[in-house]
Amino acid sequence: MTESIRRLNVEPRYSDAAIYNGVVYLAGQVPDDASADMAGQTRQVLATIDRLLQEAGSSKSRILMCQIFLADMADIAVMNQVWDAWVDSANSPPRATVQAALADPDWRIEVVATAAL
Repeated sequence: MTESIRRLNVEPRYSDAAIYNGVVYLAGQVPDDASADMAGQTRQVLATIDRLLQEAGSSKSRILMCQIFLADMADIAVMNQVWDAWVDSANSPPRATVQAALADPDWRIEVVATAAL
């Protein structure tokens, strides 16, 4: 029998997460308030990741990989300050950070995370 796929917060275009075979795959998470500065947007995104991982039955200490997309690499130092305060430093995940044109020009960050249950 094939294990079923569980999805969180399903919408017509995407789900916030898919859970399969002991792994949680999060969609790209973006800020709720795009008027916030880089630190504020990063905090919002990381809080959403915390919430979704908790809803799935996981946590930031179980993140397997993060992909971070920044609208402007000039923001990396500010983003890293917020990240460093948030990340479980005993379990820092592999991470890639790249500059990308994001779907909303007011978004400064988008983060995709994958975690073990």
